[in-house]
Amino acid sequence: MPFLTATDKYIARLVFVPMCAVFVIAASLLVLDKMLKLFDFVATEGGPVSVVFKMLANLLPEYASLAIPLGLMLGILLAFRRLATSSELDVMRAVGLSYTRLLRVPYLFTVVLAALNLLIVGYLQPLSRYYYEQLQFDLRSGALGASIKVGEFNTLQDRTALRVDASRDEGRDLRGIFARIAAKDGQILVISAREGQFFANKENPDTVILRLSEGQIVQDGPGITSPRVLTFATHDLPIDLPKIEQFRSRGERDREYFLPELLRIGWSKDSSKLARAQSIANLNYRLVEVAMMFLLPLLAVALAVPPKRSSSALGVFVSIVMVVAYHKVNEYGQDVSSLGRVDPTLALWGPFVLFAALIVSMYWRLAYVPGGQPIGALETGFAKIARSVMKLFAARQPRARNLGIDAAGAIDAA
Repeated sequence: MPFLTATDKYIARLVFVPMCAVFVIAASLLVLDKMLKLFDFVATEGGPVSVVFKMLANLLPEYASLAIPLGLMLGILLAFRRLATSSELDVMRAVGLSYTRLLRVPYLFTVVLAALNLLIVGYLQPLSRYYYEQLQFDLRSGALGASIKVGEFNTLQDRTALRVDASRDEGRDLRGIFARIAAKDGQILVISAREGQFFANKENPDTVILRLSEGQIVQDGPGITSPRVLTFATHDLPIDLPKIEQFRSRGERDREYFLPELLRIGWSKDSSKLARAQSIANLNYRLVEVAMMFLLPLLAVALAVPPKRSSSALGVFVSIVMVVAYHKVNEYGQDVSSLGRVDPTLALWGPFVLFAALIVSMYWRLAYVPGGQPIGALETGFAKIARSVMKLFAARQPRARNLGIDAAGAIDAA
């Protein structure tokens, strides 16, 4: 007998499509939300547009670790909901396939995605987060060449004031240039040019060359009776680059450590008490988020099957609320345990045990209790509220029609 039957392959197709769709949608929404903030940040710092996409690329592992569990759960839930509403699930159950047997393919997906998520949170996410922080540092320090703001006076090395009217090609092609340079001997140079371009200085890497075209230079200062005016077609103006500090090494924050590094710091006697607490808390947080994925197929199936003769989608809403709420509880548990107030095992694995007990009880009620419905009370309450709202709207519609008839009669009588 083959390990995967035709039914398993059919369930795999049903799960795979919505799972990928939810993953792409969730990741895209997270990226779009962050993209607006990054565009505003980069524009404020005067940086090139390309750095926004580099920063978003470094955030993808973090967003993927959130979108993968959500996509897995909703993919399984929507697949089994389709089987339930189309009565295919009843046929499978009638031929002897239990819920546990039908979960073979969903758990294959779970094992693969849990291993992928462990790789992401254990190794890729710490590296990408460090590179993201480095890009932010480089942008603020001017290491990305993001110091020329259009329409404003820019101070360079405390002796050069530069203003440009327009900028193209990410700040390399400037138009409408005005510069005021205070020389060390007290002389003042005022330069105006129609356009200019930045070039690297191969002889001195600490400076860049601003090549100006079609402009004038006015020189004034001590010992000069009248200002000197020079018209030029091309003039190279060297500009000193600001002194840039070196970015810190990786690992000054616990979320930038790999899993073995967190374990080593947490058990090292040379580390401070706070460092050990933060490392152990972050280690347990990453592990419990991955372990939670093995509960998602049970939760998805328990909430996917609506009551008979009902197409309610309440289970979809409840599943999202439960997963998001549990994720927030884990974040709070990590914050509290990293301060050393609560043991990480209690703060993180305690809610996991309670969450697991709730999910297993819900799945047991659906799979092994005849006529069992895990959220039957919620379904009943939701149905009553829906009927009350429909009756309220139905009662208002005849009244509105009567008011319209009375108004029409009054107009005719007048």
